[in-house]
Amino acid sequence: MSQDKKTDQASTVSTIHNQESVQASSPVRVMSITSGKGGVGKTNIVSNLAFLFSKLGKNVFILDADVGLANIDVLLGLAPEYNLQHVMNGEKSIADIVVEGPGGIKIFPASSGIQELSELTQEQKLLLLSEFDALKDNIDILLVDTGAGISSNVMYFNMAAQEKVVVVTPEPTSITDAYAIMKVMSKKYGVDSFNLIVNEVNDEHEAMELYNNLNSVADKFLNIIINYLGHVVLDPNMTNAVRQQKLVTTLFPDSPASLCFVRLAKKILEREEDIIPTGNIGFFWNNLLEQGS
Repeated sequence: MSQDKKTDQASTVSTIHNQESVQASSPVRVMSITSGKGGVGKTNIVSNLAFLFSKLGKNVFILDADVGLANIDVLLGLAPEYNLQHVMNGEKSIADIVVEGPGGIKIFPASSGIQELSELTQEQKLLLLSEFDALKDNIDILLVDTGAGISSNVMYFNMAAQEKVVVVTPEPTSITDAYAIMKVMSKKYGVDSFNLIVNEVNDEHEAMELYNNLNSVADKFLNIIINYLGHVVLDPNMTNAVRQQKLVTTLFPDSPASLCFVRLAKKILEREEDIIPTGNIGFFWNNLLEQGS
């Protein structure tokens, strides 16, 4: 990469950090961030994208839906006092459990109440829908950090979201499992379009090679569309940021990984016009709770 290009990208990061938040009027976008295999950096991607979306003027919420390894709060150095279970029990409102992260992003600490969603009474479902509907005017983007794999719980959230984003790394098992999760959603649930983020690569060439190979196999055997969103490079700054419970985009805004996240965030927002709106935040929760009926 040329020095001029690096300077331009670094300048873009600085611009994003200095941009004031503005209220957007577009319908709520609900994106599930998922993976076939654990340990691919999914939560890091969710958190850093959320932060940059916020700096680009969006009101962003994260639903921590990874039952087994819910760690967004750990990653961000937060200590939520309440979670979705308290809302389901009628003890707290949604507004009571929301915690604020860097850049003004909001997190729903939901993990410990996720497994019971499919067992809710009709009264509890109506309560949840009412609670989330009250927040609809304050949300532009909801990022759902799902678990990994093809369990019913993971599918539960992926199928309720409007946009499915699969995270994959160059590890053979990650590629195989990414194909597997798309196959299940395609064959069993009729999903024909996915988005792909390639993480932990050396450069764009390696990311594109992985995407092309995966896309070729998927097109041949699954007849699905995989949209390439972008990549995030291997960067020791990422590890350093995690150790400090900070985001790489806040701690090292000009690092290689941060520049990748900036390109990803901007590309995803640029695709907004191509996304067919299917309702507000109630769409997601209605879908989610209907699956448990």
